[in-house]
Amino acid sequence: MAAAVPAAAAASSEAPVASATAEPGAGDEDSREVRVLQSLRGKICEAKNLLPYLGPNKMRDCFCTINLDQEEVYRTQVVEKSLSPFFSEEFYFEIPRTFQYLSFYVYDKNVLQRDLRIGKVAIKKEDLCNHSGKETWFSLQPVDSNSEVQGKVHLELKLNELITENGTVCQQLVVHIMACHGLPLINGQSCDPYATVSLVGPSRNDQKKTKVKKKTSNPQFNEIFYFEVTRSSSYTRKSQFQVEEEDIEKLEIRIDLWNNGNLVQDIFLGEIKVPVNVLRNDSFHQAWYLLQPRDNGNKSSKTDDLGSLRLNICYTEDYVLPSEYYGPLKTLLLKSPDVQPISASAAYILGEICRDKNDAVLPLVRLLLHHDKLVPFATAVAELDLKDTQDANTIFRGNSLATRCLDEMMKIVGGHYLKVTLKPILDEICESSKSCEIDPIKLKEGDNVENNKENLRYYVDKLFSTIVKSSMSCPTVMCDTFYSLRQMATQRFPNDPHVQYSAVSSFVFLRFFAVAVVSPHTFHLRPHHPDPQTIRTLTLISKTIQTLGSWGSLSKSKSSFKETFMCEFFKMFQEEGYIIAVKKFLDEISSTETKESSGTSEPVHLKEGEMYKRAQGRTRIGKKNFKKRWFCLTSRELTYHKQPEFIERKDAIYTIPVKNILAVEKLEESSFNKKNMFQVIHMEKPLYVQANNCVEANEWIDVLCRVSRCNQNRLSFYHPSAYLNGNWLCCLETSENALGCKPCTAGVPADIQIDIDEDRETERMYSLFTLSLLKLQKMEEACGTIAVYQGPQKEPDDYSNFVIEDSVTTFKTIQQIKSIIEKLDEPHEKYRKKRSSSAKYGSKENPIVGKTS
Repeated sequence: MAAAVPAAAAASSEAPVASATAEPGAGDEDSREVRVLQSLRGKICEAKNLLPYLGPNKMRDCFCTINLDQEEVYRTQVVEKSLSPFFSEEFYFEIPRTFQYLSFYVYDKNVLQRDLRIGKVAIKKEDLCNHSGKETWFSLQPVDSNSEVQGKVHLELKLNELITENGTVCQQLVVHIMACHGLPLINGQSCDPYATVSLVGPSRNDQKKTKVKKKTSNPQFNEIFYFEVTRSSSYTRKSQFQVEEEDIEKLEIRIDLWNNGNLVQDIFLGEIKVPVNVLRNDSFHQAWYLLQPRDNGNKSSKTDDLGSLRLNICYTEDYVLPSEYYGPLKTLLLKSPDVQPISASAAYILGEICRDKNDAVLPLVRLLLHHDKLVPFATAVAELDLKDTQDANTIFRGNSLATRCLDEMMKIVGGHYLKVTLKPILDEICESSKSCEIDPIKLKEGDNVENNKENLRYYVDKLFSTIVKSSMSCPTVMCDTFYSLRQMATQRFPNDPHVQYSAVSSFVFLRFFAVAVVSPHTFHLRPHHPDPQTIRTLTLISKTIQTLGSWGSLSKSKSSFKETFMCEFFKMFQEEGYIIAVKKFLDEISSTETKESSGTSEPVHLKEGEMYKRAQGRTRIGKKNFKKRWFCLTSRELTYHKQPEFIERKDAIYTIPVKNILAVEKLEESSFNKKNMFQVIHMEKPLYVQANNCVEANEWIDVLCRVSRCNQNRLSFYHPSAYLNGNWLCCLETSENALGCKPCTAGVPADIQIDIDEDRETERMYSLFTLSLLKLQKMEEACGTIAVYQGPQKEPDDYSNFVIEDSVTTFKTIQQIKSIIEKLDEPHEKYRKKRSSSAKYGSKENPIVGKTS
């Protein structure tokens, strides 16, 4: 599954930038330069009142998936023995393709048989905006194979008149089924589709059938069928061709798509119904139609009895213009760290007016990091937080703009730091079966609590020791930020000798290490969700590490645990040595002294996961089939091999040095009749890889392109299809070394510190300003009120939530923001009009939602 970037995953900031979606009107210069980028973030919170088993054991082992149409792109951990499972999993990923429905499926895990789908929540793409940014309970709907449809059909209808030998006239309907697009995968593979074409009326049901197309989700049928639609009548009685009204109103063409099951039952893929009266005013009709569920879809089950699912969904679709449009807004935002006071800056105002500060934090942090402006901005907003902090023990414990910006910064720049520090120990914990449960209530039969305590202490000590010795690996940006926080905290509380440590530990222990330990999958430290016992172990370790960090930095004599068993366990660590180690570590990571990076000699771990590769055929008898392999990418090399437990020889690991990668591009589905394929072109034969879904494929292509973008001899042209049976399928060149026939995808500039799409981030902030214009207007009014009356005299509820230190400067900044937004509105509106006019109803980009039952 796709890592939640977490995907992935839980509010992951390392999610890749999506490739542009092709848009209608690509022939127009303006339209061609506009990129449409989609992203999805949110949280799968919990389910409740799921249907119990009928037997004595009524509980279920549940998990939840996210699907784009029928393609699974994310999966939660399994919650065992519950009818109200609490998932609490955040996700974030780019959506690299068009889709019709976003669906959430709740499954019951079955070890021996296929997992049972309990119910689903399916939301149309156009309805996602109605649920954006708020938690909502959704009733689970039944999962019926007749309602699980996706894809579209290209259809042509025509009415002909035929004159028979005896002079009579017969009206004939010509149905040309041309193609389908986007049919679902069947058991992870492209389907074998065929279509039945029926003319249906009150007293007739004439049915015909196309040929079966093998292994494709985009079949090209190009078959024509003929149906008689009216009785023959004398040609001499009609001055022109006509169709009798009573016949035309009662007839319709129905097209059903099926997957050919060969030895098993055929699977329904969807249907469309087109009334013949579409030809009443014109004897020719051609259009794309969306496939629809069958007659009895979603009608056979009671929807009230399946339970419900609580979700938080935020879907965004950005229209990214050419770079020159964003110059003024980008410049205004980048000036923010230099504005006095900081609350009058454009970046701070954006955080003030957004309904959810998290919406503003991610694009803002990425843009400021990209231009080395984050540390001064974060320092300035943190100083504003400190003014309102009265107790040194609560320093930086809130959810302010400052703390959220720093959280996001640590996720972005601290990924490698976490991998080199935590990953080896987390791997050991997750692959071990040692029990660490010390809660007497949760102990299993036969558990020895003293042995469990020793196991837990061993892991805590090992992890703690690794963390406090890791200062040389801490990224410079984090160290610079911690130094600034430490200095400000000391100035704010000069009489508290411990606040200089707690200001740093509240971030690095509480918000960084402890969070990564308890949810390693979120930070890409583990490829899969840990099992429940391991999650419990990690939770206990995380609690202890978090308390050790704050206890050592605050020099408290007592721990802050509420549970008695944790208080007893923590007594093992109440030694001076731990306090000294924490303070030494915090001193080192908040120092301005130049450190030699230990990462210069160690490769940076970037991504790993299970995918399918096409065998390279290195031996004469080697079969060129697809095999499941474990892929691992570092800053130095791409390796793939069988799962670690199956490796017996070192030569079973195949390596491609990153410096040898010449291009990374998508591979056309027609090459092997498989979706989500890409190719790694290097010094030897191209490596053909199939990812598990479109999100995962997009992530791998993006990270491979980024890590190899500076390579010498990168290709300018490539072959979008495979070399099979002595020729390239795309251009039919017979030489395997023939020059590519398609330009390579443009790479990102090489001179950047943080890999981001500046224009995309600025567009996102433009959209946020646009959505929050009403609140921006109220803030502008508040500035005017303060300037005239030295305080908000009217409507205090509208103004009191704003931080306005200097009304004049804030007012000027708001005026600049409004002016820039108005100018950016013009090209956006122009593009929207072109897009709507070019994608007419019935085109491939805007198919007709056909008649449904």
